[in-house]
Amino acid sequence: MDATAVAPGDDTRTDSPEAGPSGGPSPAQPPPRARHVPPAAGPAAPVATAAAPAAPTATAAAPAAPTATAAAGVPGPSVSPAPAAGAGADPVVPAQAARRGTGRPVEPARPQPYARPVITELRLSAFGRHRSAAFPLGPVTLFAGPSGSGKSQVLAAHEALAGLGSGATLETVFPDPGARIPDGALPDAQRRRGFRLGCTVDGPAGPVRLELAVQAEPALRIVGERLSQDGQILFATALRDPGRRSVQASWLTGGAVGVTRAPLPDNRLGTALLPLRVAGSTAGQRQVLAAAEQAVVALRSVFACDPRPDRMRAAVPPGEGRLLADCANLADVLRRTRHECGTRHALLAEAARTGCAGPVAGLDVRAAAGGGVAAVLDRGPGRPATELARLGSGELRFLALALVLLTGPGVLDMDPAAELLSARQALTVLADGLDRGLDGNQAAELLRLALLSCGRGHVRLVAAVGEGTAAAARRLDGVSVVDLSV
Repeated sequence: MDATAVAPGDDTRTDSPEAGPSGGPSPAQPPPRARHVPPAAGPAAPVATAAAPAAPTATAAAPAAPTATAAAGVPGPSVSPAPAAGAGADPVVPAQAARRGTGRPVEPARPQPYARPVITELRLSAFGRHRSAAFPLGPVTLFAGPSGSGKSQVLAAHEALAGLGSGATLETVFPDPGARIPDGALPDAQRRRGFRLGCTVDGPAGPVRLELAVQAEPALRIVGERLSQDGQILFATALRDPGRRSVQASWLTGGAVGVTRAPLPDNRLGTALLPLRVAGSTAGQRQVLAAAEQAVVALRSVFACDPRPDRMRAAVPPGEGRLLADCANLADVLRRTRHECGTRHALLAEAARTGCAGPVAGLDVRAAAGGGVAAVLDRGPGRPATELARLGSGELRFLALALVLLTGPGVLDMDPAAELLSARQALTVLADGLDRGLDGNQAAELLRLALLSCGRGHVRLVAAVGEGTAAAARRLDGVSVVDLSV
């Protein structure tokens, strides 16, 4: 069987929480030895580079055995880390270090947990061109590299996990799953091929690891899922009967029962279904719920943004004022922010002075024909205003992205976790081609706004950029640049 085929595994049943997902794709080519650099803020769980890790014991993490070709030595992505900032960034003192004048070792500093659930690492195995790659994510993380290096694939994987965390089906988040299978990957005897992805979510409950194995052919389905913390498997699923559209799930219960088993759909993320299935009446169940809810909150707090200037020029009807992913209703959102959030609207107008040509006194909205609204640039006293429809594509993209960075989930067309206050959530903005169509000044101003917003801990940015923006970002404190050309 080819290395990328998805194997369902055995049917062994156990009453301990040690059983992990027993199926999943593995890399089609020798995995690179990616150089792992910790994220800019907070600790991340260790990365298992093997495609199908062995299940660890219930009390200690057992490292996965490397594949036979894992030592090929292919260089992986390099990361230019940002200086540590925010919660969890306190330096760790080696245990063998001693205070001056004493012979006693200094205890290692315990990193402070993140106040808000955030994704601190993204892992891809046999996903497009990526082989057992681990990408640390800080408050501002930019992916750089030539065309075809896999920047868009990284953001697509992040967006897919976010969709699954929000309750979407596999068919929705992977409309073309075959495009995620590595080139040249051969199917096994049952004609099965697939890929694997996962992430680490840090927050008040501590680092939590989520791993997902997806079969793309002949039928799209989840064949293995694992949620673990500190080496202990809290929740796991495995495909037992390929003839059924379900997976066998088990989660930690504790007490005399040990684990609970039940079938779950094979096209939805099981972790997102746990809050509806676990009662929380035992300590084990409460641990599972805390880890699952933290992962779901982080995954759902993601907004993928790709402004389309061709859709932003026309007047729009007044609505809820929630910005769409393509930012076509920018004028309606500006109408709302002007009245409801004067401070952020003023910051956006200030940014427009840098990103838009000519004098800018402010941003305004006017009634348009047919009952719609149109946004305009106020050019100051004695000067006619300029409708946004007359701006260049770069100016429109800049204004839309600046608005996203300066706003919050309540103004974006997304579905954050309603059971948690927005102040306890961190919005992650995904932008593929952040600097596309922008000049150097516009790109630099977006980076300034990103550092301003992300420095407060409420917003995080993960974006793909060109080499010019990446070169400028490498000189900024607080920005991590992941170079995929290495």
